[in-house]
Amino acid sequence: MILNDDQLDRYARHIILKQVGGAGQKKLLGARVLVIGAGGLGSPLILYLAAAGVGTIGVIDDDIVDLSNLQRQIIHTTDQVGQMKTDSAKEMIKRINPDVNIISFTERFSASNAEDIVRDYDILADGCDNFDTRFLVNDVCLKLRIPFVSAALSQFDGQISTFKGYLNEAPCYRCFIPQHPGNVGNCAEAGILGAVAGVLGSLQAVEILKELLDLGDSLAGRLLLYDALSAVTRTIKLPKDPECPICKK
Repeated sequence: MILNDDQLDRYARHIILKQVGGAGQKKLLGARVLVIGAGGLGSPLILYLAAAGVGTIGVIDDDIVDLSNLQRQIIHTTDQVGQMKTDSAKEMIKRINPDVNIISFTERFSASNAEDIVRDYDILADGCDNFDTRFLVNDVCLKLRIPFVSAALSQFDGQISTFKGYLNEAPCYRCFIPQHPGNVGNCAEAGILGAVAGVLGSLQAVEILKELLDLGDSLAGRLLLYDALSAVTRTIKLPKDPECPICKK
């Protein structure tokens, strides 16, 4: 792949980073990332992946844009209320970067379609808001040996980790949360400071890019916690559960 003049200009700030360079930018242009959910987390995540030049971005979401989404879901705009989120996201991505190939899945991520969708991607970003989908993401990625970066939000705080449970020392999501924790309120029920979604979604984009470029220290085996009210972040270890029924070797 040879970068053309427009690409050399567009990605100049990446290319001058010695850890990225032209070779790294070409790697991004050839990468395939699947994003589950074009909501609070998916919005900033998709925008930054597109701006970075990730060549193929798959977006799966079966919801429509609602006025109440716009407080935090920054990929959608007021004139797109009533549209499918996948269509709205695609329109925005095309305005940001014509290099990006967008593949839309206007359907719910389920056991019947998960493997067929996921197997075509290098890495997955989990931006969903329910544990059943997170468990499914974990199990499918584990089976296909594909890493995923998962984030979650709650009012004024959030958390993020990378899961590579197919590796000997790395935990899977079920090592972290073995079973459904019961009634956990979503944003509609508990509320959310919109910018918190922006912080965690942007962190997801950073971790995705790090994995694609093999940069720095992976969050696999670690959980980053963010508390907006105290302006504090901390990282704790996530050990692999040797008795985990899902990733036990």
